Amino acid sequence: MIEARALSKRYGDLVAVDGVDFAIGRGEVVGFLGPNGAGKTTTMRMLTGFLPPTNGTAVIAGHDIFAEPLAARRAVGYLPETPPLYPEMTVASYLRYVASIKDVPRRARREAVDRALERCGLGAVRWRVIGTLSKGFRQRVGLAQAIVHDPPVLILDEPTIGLDPLQIQEIRGLISALARPRDGAPEHTVILSTHILPEVEAICRRVILIHEGRKVVDAPLEELTRGGRRLEEIFARETTRDAARVGARAGEGAG
Repeated sequence: MIEARALSKRYGDLVAVDGVDFAIGRGEVVGFLGPNGAGKTTTMRMLTGFLPPTNGTAVIAGHDIFAEPLAARRAVGYLPETPPLYPEMTVASYLRYVASIKDVPRRARREAVDRALERCGLGAVRWRVIGTLSKGFRQRVGLAQAIVHDPPVLILDEPTIGLDPLQIQEIRGLISALARPRDGAPEHTVILSTHILPEVEAICRRVILIHEGRKVVDAPLEELTRGGRRLEEIFARETTRDAARVGARAGEGAG
């Protein structure tokens, strides 16, 4: 459902993402990890079509982001780190607006909005003005706008940042539910970007770790933590090892 093919992004001499490759299958929930500045958000913006890659491409639900950009975007529900909300609108009117710009047919919009409200636990606040809601409920609205057009792929960037512990548990539960089977078929393929490692352990079954723009780990969570190993230890080891390799290459070049 998601395939990155040698994705790269340069800003002048700065390489933000360097030839990243991975494939994520239908129904997988994958944690996309990395230190701050590792290239996570840049990669996700390229996958969603918000940012053009310098090199490489991506395929979303069978649609190449260059060859079929509109179809690729329609296949994605995207929750950026700061949800794109209009605080003066009510929850329901905002979701109707999002459904319209995401090409949900007019006759199907009410059902789509009601479904998103129900799945994200927003029924009781559907007529509330978004600006009056708590941060936790605003995050729920952000998730609802990402799923209102029922996309096969969800790309979530730091979905629990700034929330209190109870709100974090609620949002994690919502994300887990989005990938559960309905009528025997997986709902959504989810890629979750975060630097909160317990979040990955609670939600994800696979981990992709990038550091300094390059992929350094891609493995099932169960395999990585086998034998009692902690994800924090693996994160620290791999990012430190990668930095050491980069330093060694730099030293060789100077010699």
